[in-house]
Amino acid sequence: MVSKSQNTQRRESRLPVHALAHIQTTLNNTIITLTTLDGDTLLWGSAGSMGFRGSRGSTSYAAQVTAENVSRRAHQRGVQTIDVRTQGMGYGKESSLRGLQIGGLKVLRIVDTTLIPHNGCRPPKRRRV
Repeated sequence: MVSKSQNTQRRESRLPVHALAHIQTTLNNTIITLTTLDGDTLLWGSAGSMGFRGSRGSTSYAAQVTAENVSRRAHQRGVQTIDVRTQGMGYGKESSLRGLQIGGLKVLRIVDTTLIPHNGCRPPKRRRV
């Protein structure tokens, strides 16, 4: 049986040099997940986990700070280059890309995988504030 210290040592080992960054931007939050090319999660971060509560989590500044944090953590553990997949209609799409580059990662490819309805479901009615 493997002791607990050996198991945590293996978990904290260096990450692969190339990874995928999945950026999901919604109207309320920005979630960034770093995965291997096979899809196994390496790191993740969100605007809420960075301390942005309420409406502050939907801002582009919160997305940039979250991306910088994920990028620094990945760069410290050995990741150098990433491919980026963005999804969603939130405000933090471009600023999270900027944050990933500021944190020290080199972006090789950007793919937008946002689903666009071709006159699908009826949208919700307008807010009356």
